[in-house]
Amino acid sequence: MQSGTVSTVSHMFWMGGKLATGLEEISTDPSSLREPGFWAIVGSFEGQWLLAKFKNVIAAPLPGDGIWSPIASTAWRSSLDKSTYSNYVKIIREEIAAGGVYQVNACRVISANNQENKSLLPLARAISSGNPAPYLSYISVPDLEIASASPERFLSLRDRVIISSPIKGTSATPDFFEKDRAENLMIVDLIRNDMGAIAKVGSVTTPRLLAVEEHPGLYHLVSDVKAQIAEGLYFDEVLRSMMPPGSVSGAPKSSALKIIEKQERERDIYCGVLGWYHNGEAEIAVTIRTFWQREDNILHFGTGAGITWGSDPDLEWQETELKAARLINIAAGQGG
Repeated sequence: MQSGTVSTVSHMFWMGGKLATGLEEISTDPSSLREPGFWAIVGSFEGQWLLAKFKNVIAAPLPGDGIWSPIASTAWRSSLDKSTYSNYVKIIREEIAAGGVYQVNACRVISANNQENKSLLPLARAISSGNPAPYLSYISVPDLEIASASPERFLSLRDRVIISSPIKGTSATPDFFEKDRAENLMIVDLIRNDMGAIAKVGSVTTPRLLAVEEHPGLYHLVSDVKAQIAEGLYFDEVLRSMMPPGSVSGAPKSSALKIIEKQERERDIYCGVLGWYHNGEAEIAVTIRTFWQREDNILHFGTGAGITWGSDPDLEWQETELKAARLINIAAGQGG
């Protein structure tokens, strides 16, 4: 990878100091990753894929300048209001009591008119200073633009070894409830199960469990699950098998997905994945703490909470507010 600086371009991908420009190809088929080149990867929660092949990759800071026109915090409209969301939590608790599921991630998407801003690049730059995140990223391709402050690794790939780092447990302080730890362990088991389907037998391990990580404005419980990909499998097959991310679905995943499909509108980019693949290596994040828009210039942002039997509807609503607050304030021009 070369080092250098570039000016703003219309189509680009940036993550972790890698800047890709010179869009060559767009594909909706993950098997395109078997072709050589640098690929940016976008996957929706519902399983739609967009892969963008770029010609030039350099080491560079997030480029561009421009001014962001603030969006007032009052301008956002939620796909689920507080009453509907609280009822959603109650429905999940009833499903848990009936034995059909153990945990479900209940989400909502908030949206606002963004006609004043034709690009999310100034917002991405504001996020980079006001809410630095491990998987801060930006992509602009035809009819889709994403600015993400994701703290969560979906998959890293090196030497056919994959690592996933599910986040479960969010708090304004470093102290967590037993409910948070139980939820994290449930999702670790789910990820281990997902990896077991594509891993070399006996290679799935958990090298880190229930670690407390500090992020801007909040704390998370994070674990690592690691495995070696089974012989004969391509990375695109691993991606499809692991989707959607277990940490934003529920356990068992199949049961949780049925509840989510019935109770929520389409999540779209939220709770999907965003990252890159090149020469047998990959870094892909879960698209939480993420803004996105299409050509209609309606800006979207998702937020959610993991629901267990011990969940309180009001507290879970407050958790979704906490997760959204810092970034919505940045979009409102109020910094972090």
